[in-house]
Amino acid sequence: MKSKSVSTLISVVNRLARAHRAIAVAAVLGAVTLVSVPSVQAQGTKIGFVSTERILRDSKPAKAAQAKIESEFKGRDQELQNLANRLRNMAQEFDKDAPVMSESDRIRRQRELADMDSDLQRKRREFQEDFNRRRNEEFSNIVEQADKAIQQIAESQGYDLIIQDAVTVSPRVDLTDQVLQALGG
Repeated sequence: MKSKSVSTLISVVNRLARAHRAIAVAAVLGAVTLVSVPSVQAQGTKIGFVSTERILRDSKPAKAAQAKIESEFKGRDQELQNLANRLRNMAQEFDKDAPVMSESDRIRRQRELADMDSDLQRKRREFQEDFNRRRNEEFSNIVEQADKAIQQIAESQGYDLIIQDAVTVSPRVDLTDQVLQALGG
């Protein structure tokens, strides 16, 4: 039966070849693939999806970690805000006094403002780097916990594949709520 199907397809392809050689090549390749390669079907394959973003935003451990980090960095953040306010006030005062200042005083105060601004920018960078490093430490622990929960769900419910972070997902394969529950909320 396969040989009869192949010969019929070849005769059709020969007729097409006279008119459209490129289409004929594609048709031959397609026909050979259809006839000779057994079809592979994903019947019974169980696929799930988990939103890492939601886990890192909505889970109890994530909320606790965020609160912990914010409390750790609250003092430094307030210090930076105070320094920025002080710099802003000094700059406004300088702008007001500049027309009546001597050249040497104006240059000295401009340097002071520039030095304070540089110091503020450096402290902000250090703050942001420390904050990000600390956040990554906390969240990496949450990701490890989530991965364990996902593994347990996959094994207990017979999932063949669980995908994290996809472009589009059907709600029927979304396991994020189950993972959030496993993480305590």
